[in-house]
Amino acid sequence: MTTQTTSKTTETIEHHIPSSLLTRKVRVTIVGCGGTGSAIACGLPYLHQSMMALGHPYGLDVTLVDGDVVSHTNCVRQPFSVSDIGLHKVIVLTNRINLFWGFNWKAVPHFLDETWREETDILIGCVDTRAARNKMTRSLAYGHCSYALDIGNNYDSGQFILGQPKNSRNNKCRLRLPTVAELFPEIIDPTLDEKDDLPSCSDIQALTKQAAFINQTLAFQALAMLAKLFREGRLSHHGCFLNLSQGRMVPIPIKYAGKKRS
Repeated sequence: MTTQTTSKTTETIEHHIPSSLLTRKVRVTIVGCGGTGSAIACGLPYLHQSMMALGHPYGLDVTLVDGDVVSHTNCVRQPFSVSDIGLHKVIVLTNRINLFWGFNWKAVPHFLDETWREETDILIGCVDTRAARNKMTRSLAYGHCSYALDIGNNYDSGQFILGQPKNSRNNKCRLRLPTVAELFPEIIDPTLDEKDDLPSCSDIQALTKQAAFINQTLAFQALAMLAKLFREGRLSHHGCFLNLSQGRMVPIPIKYAGKKRS
């Protein structure tokens, strides 16, 4: 008698980048330029350079949005010096990046709200409150972007999630990546902000309540995911959970919010 064994195979669901983002300039907007946002801003030139080297015709056009100014505390964990104190973070960062790389990226020294009209392809949220996330999801920019990338953290853990908001640009997607707000609705509930005991990136308590390099680690892992998307044109995951104290990173598998057409 012979015994036949069968093995179950798990189908890997992959997301493919819209072809239009491979043939024209990709507009990126960073909302929030604290610990995580400044790391994203300083890392995006490398993504731009790699895209150009691999044949992308135009690369990235980046806009930095934040109404905050540099404080003394920011000079400890963020890429600012005492000579920057009192200046707008976005102006300092954008001028520095443009001078070094020869770019013409833009700075908007205001907080993003629902009236933000500038169209963008990738909206990157690096804010530290649910109220700020809520405003971003109700902005006109969110209503027209191809992707929304949210990055958030607490003391020594965090996550980054790439999604495709329900909007006129994505409603024709056969399969749509769910956003962080769809996966975790509480993350945009401003009434829960008072219950959070999370350090602000601009608060002096962040020096003792936030692990070193948590912002940079999340930022560079998120950038690596975007680099893979533009290099290979596809992803098998659309985010990760990170825990520095345990040395663990768990990818978020793709489970589409859209329905598959027959």
